[in-house]
Amino acid sequence: MEDHSITGSIPGTRAARRAARTRAAALQVALIVAALAALAPRDVTGVAAQAGSAIQPARRAEPLALPSPDEATALRTYIERTWEVLTRTLDDLPAAAEDPKYPRPAGEPWPVYVAPTENLARVSAHVASTLDEADRRRLVVRVLPDRPLDMEDHGLLYLPEPYVVPGGRFNEMYGWDSYFIVRGLLAAGHVERARQMTDNHLYQVEHYGMVLNANRTYYLSRSQPPFLATQVLEVFERTRDRAWLERAVGLVDRYYAVWTQAPHLAGTTGLARYYDRGEGPAPEVVASERDARGRTHYDRVAEHFAQAGERINGFPTALFYDRRARRLTPFFYKGDRSMRESGFDPSNRFGPFGAAITRFAPVCLNSLLYRYERDRAALARHLERDGEARLWERRAETRRLEVDRRLWNEARGIYLDFDVEAGERRDYLFATTFFPLWTGLATPAQARRVRAALEQLEAPGGLLTSTTVSGSQWDAPFGWAPLQLAAVEGLRRYGFEEDAARLAARFVGLVSKELGEHGIIVEKYDVRRRESDVGSGIRFGYDTNEVGFGWTNAAVLEMLALLDARQREAVGAAQGEGSASR
Repeated sequence: MEDHSITGSIPGTRAARRAARTRAAALQVALIVAALAALAPRDVTGVAAQAGSAIQPARRAEPLALPSPDEATALRTYIERTWEVLTRTLDDLPAAAEDPKYPRPAGEPWPVYVAPTENLARVSAHVASTLDEADRRRLVVRVLPDRPLDMEDHGLLYLPEPYVVPGGRFNEMYGWDSYFIVRGLLAAGHVERARQMTDNHLYQVEHYGMVLNANRTYYLSRSQPPFLATQVLEVFERTRDRAWLERAVGLVDRYYAVWTQAPHLAGTTGLARYYDRGEGPAPEVVASERDARGRTHYDRVAEHFAQAGERINGFPTALFYDRRARRLTPFFYKGDRSMRESGFDPSNRFGPFGAAITRFAPVCLNSLLYRYERDRAALARHLERDGEARLWERRAETRRLEVDRRLWNEARGIYLDFDVEAGERRDYLFATTFFPLWTGLATPAQARRVRAALEQLEAPGGLLTSTTVSGSQWDAPFGWAPLQLAAVEGLRRYGFEEDAARLAARFVGLVSKELGEHGIIVEKYDVRRRESDVGSGIRFGYDTNEVGFGWTNAAVLEMLALLDARQREAVGAAQGEGSASR
């Protein structure tokens, strides 16, 4: 492995850049301190109430009041300020290289890796020209080893363009987080930063093989839910840069191939699955996700399996836990890693802790691939390649038919994940049942049926992730911004405007309340209690609530725009009635 010390000249604007970094760092610290002071202490050893049971649906209330002008202004002001705080550039490389999920001994330089296909000397010179001597000593630039999945000295993966991180312990550029962040940047008018984010994802496909879970070396074995074609399309629609689009489509296609070839094929269904290429425990989990007793997430999971019967959540316990050896099985670790590729980490949706996920063709993934194919067709039409567009449209239609066949439950009127090995759908209501509405895959009749799921999933603060309390963060009573936005936009797409506005008002109202009380926007919320203090209900995984927060910011901006339009419509209607009465 080749190391390059970082040397070189310091540009004349170094002082200005350092001052900007200092201001951003101070604001980041202030946000984190506020979070720690405002949120109640967590107890990851406590048992969530009614763990494993179905949560009762909220009684449907009258539509919530729309946010006041002052509340909307406070939300937008915080979000606009936070984009700068969460942006990482080469100026910020020493801070970006630091990883709270994978700490190093004090004084050791943080490694930054470049791909073998990249020019190490050029990258080193570029970095050196940006940093002063003190910052250069904090880093070492290296080429990735020949077998990167076997490496142990983990570090940051180089990206050439500035990017926005989610926030808190997530101090790198993530896969599906970044799609929502790009949506937020576009909504706020930051088109160039949205394009830079997309260029970084295209760079990842070219040099690291796919859009990564995030740009750390321990994420090289997996991706995250696929949005690249959609992201490219949405950026192109703002820039109209045809030359850029022509360069991008080949990499869009290369990434699509990742999801439509082994090991991401869900048997012979023609659908896709999540599948991490690594083996054993996820390094970042072992390094950082520990409770007050020093137990890792895996320790707590093993204890849970040891106390279970012969079956757990509908699956043989022996699939996941070897009682004789008192350890988790290779099948569990493969599933655990693959569950992290899904982004829903963890939940009992795909069996206990999501560990049977490799058996499933999921609703979310195949809905997103349907949209990927439709949006890739739209990219072809922008390039005046009509034959190519028709090919992608046929692929989308083929997928839609398979989703109808395997994932649509006619009796219940919802979409459910399909267990390929068992040959049946898993009866586990999850908010991703709205994804086929969001992506336009559902028929109007199916959308009307799915709308009825709001009776079970809607809560005072928005949409529940599922109807099951499992002690995991991607189950009830928690709600997450991307699922709120998907449901709101899916309902609007099929004409359910009142439902969409009500759901948006519930979630924006919750975020606004918590911003007013604590001065922060966070990663996730308890939508039953309408609180951001979530730790006491989380038994597995990490129990913190991270401050920032990229995709929450983006979803709030999009929903505020919807609610603003509703207010304008209401004012217009009232004025019209007044004119008529006169």
